[in-house]
Amino acid sequence: MNPRDPLGVAVVGTGKMGADHVRRIQDVVNGARVTAVVDIDAERAKRIASGVDGCTAYTDPAAAMAAADVDAVLVASPGPAHEAALLAAFEHDLPVLCEKPLTPDAASALRVMEAERRLGHRRVQVGFMRRYDAEYMKLKSLLETGQLGRPLMLHNRHRNAASPPFFTSSMLISDSVAHETDATRWLLGHEITAVTVLRPRPTASAPDGLQDPQFVVFETDGGAIVDVEMFVNCGFGYQVQAEVVCERGTARIGDGHAMVTNMAGRWGGTIAQDYVERFAEAYDREIQTWVAATRRGEVTGPSVWDGYAAAAVCEAGVRALEDGVRVEVELVERPALYR
Repeated sequence: MNPRDPLGVAVVGTGKMGADHVRRIQDVVNGARVTAVVDIDAERAKRIASGVDGCTAYTDPAAAMAAADVDAVLVASPGPAHEAALLAAFEHDLPVLCEKPLTPDAASALRVMEAERRLGHRRVQVGFMRRYDAEYMKLKSLLETGQLGRPLMLHNRHRNAASPPFFTSSMLISDSVAHETDATRWLLGHEITAVTVLRPRPTASAPDGLQDPQFVVFETDGGAIVDVEMFVNCGFGYQVQAEVVCERGTARIGDGHAMVTNMAGRWGGTIAQDYVERFAEAYDREIQTWVAATRRGEVTGPSVWDGYAAAAVCEAGVRALEDGVRVEVELVERPALYR
């Protein structure tokens, strides 16, 4: 790659998230262009590629990664397909931004970790985009100053207007609480050591058989207690909020009161309806940061270790949900590459 040329990115998976990343790289991000799109749906891949100059459609990720105009890979396919895509990228020593989850379970995440360790250097940034959200970044910076003292508790609320028809009770943990898992580890600098899931009666808005909402409790190795209200059929919109309680004060983000209107005898504002809207700027910042780091020959942001730790916590959470008991989280020793 000529340092003056834009980074050629292959986007693997062209569903809602992948298509939005194609748009983002082409229209928002500097220093990159989409040179390949990959999807098992050949017609969809061709349709996306036809809207991008110089972009080739593929159905096989490995074929795209072997192309001369591909310098980096963005994986946005469903989680079960991530391991194969990541291992193919490693064969070409290509830098990767992999949307969460890294992989669907801890065992496959460990296989990816071992493969990256054999390379001898990091290649993967995991797409935990909340680390790039302005409010979360401000909260992280405040905690790092120590002004509030040690964190004692962290309260999280994660609400969706409605769940997709394929959503299961365990997916509330593995697909949704996964974000709070990483946010907790990142904000507090603690590892999560145990998970308990409490189950209030399901909302009447939930499909039959879906345990929604759920109340998840994390214990950490730093002595903090963390709770997550996970409610995916709240009906009114998409909300993500967090409040940290420390020894000398508290801090809260996510109230969404950037603009409050007063009109017709009422006051109020708007509520985002999905994650793409709520975290649009975070995604922009995440991809731009990844592109800039890749062009410098660096890998930054959440690592394969972070993806593995999140998978292990979510596995414990699913067991806690299904068995109704507190489940301890088991992690391997953290390799030097990720320290």
